[in-house]
Amino acid sequence: MKTRITEMFGVETPIVMGGMTGVGYADLVAAVANAGALGFLTAHMFASGAELLAEIEKTQALTDKPFGVNLTLLPSINPIPYDEYREAIIASGIKIVETAGRAPTDHLPRFKEHGVKVIHKCTSVRHSVSAVKHGVDVISIDGFECAGHPGEDDIGLVVLLPATVDAVDVPVIASGGMADGRSLIAALALGAEGVNMGTRFLATVEAKIHDNVKKAIVANTERDTVLVGRSLRNTARVARNAISEQVAEIQRDTTKTFAEVRELMAGVRGRENVLRDGDLDGGIWTTGQSQALIHDIPTCAEVVRNIMKQADDILDKRFAQIGR
Repeated sequence: MKTRITEMFGVETPIVMGGMTGVGYADLVAAVANAGALGFLTAHMFASGAELLAEIEKTQALTDKPFGVNLTLLPSINPIPYDEYREAIIASGIKIVETAGRAPTDHLPRFKEHGVKVIHKCTSVRHSVSAVKHGVDVISIDGFECAGHPGEDDIGLVVLLPATVDAVDVPVIASGGMADGRSLIAALALGAEGVNMGTRFLATVEAKIHDNVKKAIVANTERDTVLVGRSLRNTARVARNAISEQVAEIQRDTTKTFAEVRELMAGVRGRENVLRDGDLDGGIWTTGQSQALIHDIPTCAEVVRNIMKQADDILDKRFAQIGR
């Protein structure tokens, strides 16, 4: 299956695993790459450019296939060494970067100078148009179903995706609710050149998170997520648990500030208590509505193979039936 994404990045399938905090380490990214998909290391998990470079080199030792690095550009109390990350990426020879958060305007000149292609994640058509004007090469558009930050417009992917395709002249990747071969075919039919899957790759053998989390994703339905941060206009879709429900209840009072939920929402609690130790109520952790479509915990190679087989079967059988 060839699309502008497979041709641009030299990957075998139009499947992407974007950056994921606490998850996007070398072993998983290399497994995704070896399976024929495009995976991303998550830069801000590393304290310095040197640490990121070491993780890139570890990944390069595990695969000779293309992979990239995610830069999520957000304000932070403690300065994040984005310039160091950028220079480490360039020094490593990596040619694919996924950015999110604010527009990567200040980083684009150096990336362009060194032939690095930039995929920018957006949650609206207007932000996608702006990002393309700034010079990004690909848009990854996040529908309301997605894990993490779906923006504030609450537009589902079935509308947001084709609207974005119509508005920009660069390849578009569909993100949010994508988990199987049906997702891939639907996204292609709506104009995407590929799909981004995060939650699907959480529930894999190679993901270095606790088995309790993987089993919870398999057991959960589309109703087992909660939106937090709505009153702060910083909405995030996370797993439904005791902590996320408590935060959502507090934030129903729109006068409440972030300070009143800061401890509950601390990222370290999710990374350590939940992802590392397996306490599903130990903190906030991220998952998307696509968990309703996930029923097993295979290897990354099996995930990609099964998605592509299902997609091929739809093309060969379902579409053929409709055609008759």
